[in-house]
Amino acid sequence: VVCTIFGIVIEKVAYKPLRGASPLAVLITAIGVSYLLQSLAQIIYGSANKMVSIYNDLGTVEIGALKLQTSTLVTLAATVVLMTVLTLFIKYTKVGRAMIAVSEDRDTAQLMGINVNRIITVTFAIGSALAALAGLFLLMRAPNVSSTLGAMPGIKAFVAAVFGGIGSIPGAFLGGILLGIIEN
Repeated sequence: VVCTIFGIVIEKVAYKPLRGASPLAVLITAIGVSYLLQSLAQIIYGSANKMVSIYNDLGTVEIGALKLQTSTLVTLAATVVLMTVLTLFIKYTKVGRAMIAVSEDRDTAQLMGINVNRIITVTFAIGSALAALAGLFLLMRAPNVSSTLGAMPGIKAFVAAVFGGIGSIPGAFLGGILLGIIEN
């Protein structure tokens, strides 16, 4: 809930003033907001790693010669469920279809009666909530927190989205799986 509210505030303060700006300006702002958040975390919590107690000793599962941590399987299963729900939400709800319309052509969507600002805020809220869940799953694998913990996963998420096709939820999911396989 805190991350969702924080995402909405960031959208209102940092991104809403950029409506109509070039995509490069929005990208530069995204990088700037990322550095701002990292710096604020460092100021508030310090630069040393902090231990976080999330129960992650779920054991291992053996499939033939393959040995997997159960937390990895839980993360994968939750990801499949979340991506399926998100895809169905986007495809079959009025708000989801409005999100597609706004991403395709903001001006036309507005002419069709869609409240573009509201849809963008909802998109940021959903993205922030999903980022919070991703952070929890990340902490199951690495229970140390630092102010820069999200930097590399953020870069990897961008690469996965490029692999799968920007704007495609199933594509980004498959891009993430592909990136994970390549890494390992």
